[in-house]
Amino acid sequence: MDCQNTSNRVTIAAWLVSAAFLFLVITLHLLPALLAGLLVYQLVNLLTPLLTRRLSDIHARRVAVALVASIVVIFITLAAIATMAFLRSEAAGLPTILNRIIEVLRNYIDLLPPSISSAVTVPTDADGLNKVIVNLLHKYSTELGLAGKHFVRGAVYALIGMVIGALLAIYEIRSYHNRRPLVLALAKRAGMLAESFHRVVFAQVRISGINTIFTAIYLAVVLPMLGIHLPLTNSLIAVTFIVGLLPVIGNLISNTIIVIVSLTYSPHVAVSSLIFLVSIHKLEYFLNARIVGSRINACAWEMLLAMLVMEAAFGLAGLVAAPIYYAYLKDELSTQGCV
Repeated sequence: MDCQNTSNRVTIAAWLVSAAFLFLVITLHLLPALLAGLLVYQLVNLLTPLLTRRLSDIHARRVAVALVASIVVIFITLAAIATMAFLRSEAAGLPTILNRIIEVLRNYIDLLPPSISSAVTVPTDADGLNKVIVNLLHKYSTELGLAGKHFVRGAVYALIGMVIGALLAIYEIRSYHNRRPLVLALAKRAGMLAESFHRVVFAQVRISGINTIFTAIYLAVVLPMLGIHLPLTNSLIAVTFIVGLLPVIGNLISNTIIVIVSLTYSPHVAVSSLIFLVSIHKLEYFLNARIVGSRINACAWEMLLAMLVMEAAFGLAGLVAAPIYYAYLKDELSTQGCV
């Protein structure tokens, strides 16, 4: 009886610590660190079995960590090089896009009634538009500075999370014998959280693939059939898949880029792109609920409810974390035989 009571107390304590940890991750804006850490941890665990054929487990994990770190560095470097090459290119560079946007806006403003068009001032060239942008940046410098601070802090947190995830992946080979009961209970729940993340991430890859297919059909099939050929179509499709691996927010990033590129052709195309992409974005909620729900044995309505509650309570971070948190909660309840 005493052993049973001790086990119950340890389990309850582990629940409380886990709940406090997950709550603090959201409220202290540490979600990037958690997601980055779990991603590195899972990647190392996926690579390790492939390397253990030739290496011992500890060396295989160290090599896997080095490979993951190299992949991250290479990806960041290639992204930076591609961005700089795009901005410096003459065919699709930033000045060309700005001039095209100005030309389109001026053509459509000329069609407006004189009472309206006279009140609207459009820059005559890219330099004029740059000045407008600079003025807007100066006007909203405080808000932009705060947003930049949050972005840099999130990037630093993500980097630290990667390091922690790599260290935990290496530390995992150590034996848990002679560990205190609470440590074992917490380690068990950490493993459940990592497994929940694993299932959600693979589901997100599938969701991103579906979104990319719809976007590719729109950009490479529907628009050309209407005689509309947007620049950088292949790049837009690739970006849609890559950023689509980020739940919800990735879809917003790709949508913004596509609408801006569509605006270089005409406002009508930009509006049609916006309507199409918003529809796809709304569809992603149901895809997320259906696909992720199937991975964690949850109904679509359960996932939608979890996403709704988390978004209302914690904003965008809660919406991103909802599938992982709910998958972990479902595992906890299933382990205890409650569901």
